[in-house]
Amino acid sequence: MTFATPLIAGIVAAIAVPSLIILYFLKLRRAPLEVSTTLLWKKAIQDIQANAPFQRLRRNILLLLQLLILALLVFALAQPRTERENAGGQRIVIMLDRSASMASTDGDPARDGWSRLDEAKKRAIELVETLKEPGVLERCQADEAMVVAFDAAAEIIQPFTSDKRVLADAIRSVQPTDAPTSIGEAYRLAQAQRPTRQFTDNAGGTQPGQTMEIDGLKGGPSYTFHLFSDGRIPDAEVFQADAEQAGEPPSFEYHMVGDPGAHNLGITALRAERAFDDPNTLSVFVGVQGTEPTSRSVDVELLVNGTLTSVREVTVPAAEPAEPGMAARPGSGGVVFELTEPRGVTVTARLAGIANTPGNALRADDEGVLIVPPAKRSAVALVTTGSLFLSEALRGLPLSRFEIIAPDEYESRRVSGALAQFDVIVLDRYLPQANSAGAVLDPGRYLVFGAVVPPPQGVTDLGEGPAGQIIDWRRTHPVLRDLTLDGVVLGKTRPVEIPDDSGVVSLAESAEGPAIVEVSDGSVRALVATFDPAQSNWPFQVSFVVYLGSAVEYLSGSVTDEGAGSRQIQPGGVLSDRLPDDATDVRVELPGGRSQELVPGLDGRVVFGPVRDEGIYRLRWSGTPGATDTVEDGRVSREFASNLLDPAESDIAAAEKLGLADRVVQARQATSGGLLELWPFFVLGGLGIMLLEWWVYNRRVSL
Repeated sequence: MTFATPLIAGIVAAIAVPSLIILYFLKLRRAPLEVSTTLLWKKAIQDIQANAPFQRLRRNILLLLQLLILALLVFALAQPRTERENAGGQRIVIMLDRSASMASTDGDPARDGWSRLDEAKKRAIELVETLKEPGVLERCQADEAMVVAFDAAAEIIQPFTSDKRVLADAIRSVQPTDAPTSIGEAYRLAQAQRPTRQFTDNAGGTQPGQTMEIDGLKGGPSYTFHLFSDGRIPDAEVFQADAEQAGEPPSFEYHMVGDPGAHNLGITALRAERAFDDPNTLSVFVGVQGTEPTSRSVDVELLVNGTLTSVREVTVPAAEPAEPGMAARPGSGGVVFELTEPRGVTVTARLAGIANTPGNALRADDEGVLIVPPAKRSAVALVTTGSLFLSEALRGLPLSRFEIIAPDEYESRRVSGALAQFDVIVLDRYLPQANSAGAVLDPGRYLVFGAVVPPPQGVTDLGEGPAGQIIDWRRTHPVLRDLTLDGVVLGKTRPVEIPDDSGVVSLAESAEGPAIVEVSDGSVRALVATFDPAQSNWPFQVSFVVYLGSAVEYLSGSVTDEGAGSRQIQPGGVLSDRLPDDATDVRVELPGGRSQELVPGLDGRVVFGPVRDEGIYRLRWSGTPGATDTVEDGRVSREFASNLLDPAESDIAAAEKLGLADRVVQARQATSGGLLELWPFFVLGGLGIMLLEWWVYNRRVSL
């Protein structure tokens, strides 16, 4: 048994108990009165004797009852409590999901607007109150807990401590984000906080009696992971019970928040593209997902620079019924808006009339924003000694300018700075001479065929390889999403190795390794096909021309979707861009109106993140503007849009089971165990004895 306020109870007892006893020593002051006889005044004589000063206390049932009442009230004031089913000495890892789906407003049906995160924090604080602490009448080890909050990223809000107040304050400080969910980093953070266990090895490998440290804990406190979430965790299988040396794996408790039957309607795809033959024609695709069991129609509004431009109706099919043990498959629909818009604009798509309506508990996916650069036709230079396929394919693209340059002329123009007029430079089986920094590519945008860009910008060339075939490619990349490359056969391959921390990304692979890579190094961006297209069947396929057109659009900055290189960021990601060399006083303005100073790197790159919320982020600086930047009040502004656009996160039905790597965990609806408050029982006992004292008093008076 423990007491919450023992000091206050002790002070009250020290004052009240002596005061009550002194009352029974006091002599009543009575006026003297002469009577003829005391025969009829026996009761008065007894009263005088009982109240004689300094007389020994007589047995008095009223005094005993009143002392008992006072004792019970003092105990109640001390707030006695006892723990239920908790042995003490545990270590609790509290993992709070703060992702976008946890902002759904079905945390508690009895509270309007009570989110899942609000309910999760409430239950987590209730769990903290159950932690064992050393008692007054018993000796035991206190429980400790840590708090980890996660979405796409994770952070330790409070390391291990037994201070319940500190833990409760840490839990209350967790704020929701618009980022998707991933538990992997949170699990690794929690595992990293576990102390090492020790054992003594006398058999070999160490000196006799020498202690070795390994992960885990032996003979120490047990571990329990408590996850407070709606279970919308795509990578839950990364969690596994790493058996400890004692053979006891850490336990895992899943506290489900939210309604398993909750439904939602949201925007899960948003993309803007300019027509290939007419860049002034802008197409905006909006994808809508619904999880209701019946079909539903909703109006999608399109705003250009904040002005309502068009409204289209979308019918979202009913979600497909779930198979036993499986989740229902949401229905999806979409609409395409066609605009004539040569300017650079901010395009907003939003679902109209669904706020605060049944079947739409999540608001983070009701709106999406795109930053669309102005329309333009790109200027392209082809550096080659002769290539029929490339020259003819590039001539067929809608370019503002196309020129074929020999390698010697390219080097001459490179020295004079005459290449700045080209948006994209295509290098055919040729690499420029390395500059003083050892780099072969000057600042700019490049499309490379049949050559390997070496470090420090590119990859390591491993020499000529055998014939092969494209076996896989990144289908989500803006350049490759409309292509089919599984029929591309290579007469010769060029195996390469991507250095660690190089910023190079593999886009397509053969059996020998990366075949197409993307190089991004400061002011340089290049798409590099390490093989020669003339030694493959690729030029005879439609995908070759489509690749050239998409690559030129992508490198010249005309791609406006969630792919790399565009100004779109998903919450949980990082805002990263390169500013001009003369950029000073750089700040990033957040959607809520706050701003933060950024310091560019030596190459002009700035990084901010992880981004937590949806909306428009603005980079502001003093200096030279880029081609698509705007100038306001003498300062340059560059905008980025942050959107959720996550079908898994928009499906908000809470999961009643969570599949881990080694088991399936059933959700717990409420925190079990906890502190049993005893003070109400003491108060009720005091009231009962008070009634008995009243009965005894009236009984004596009537005698």
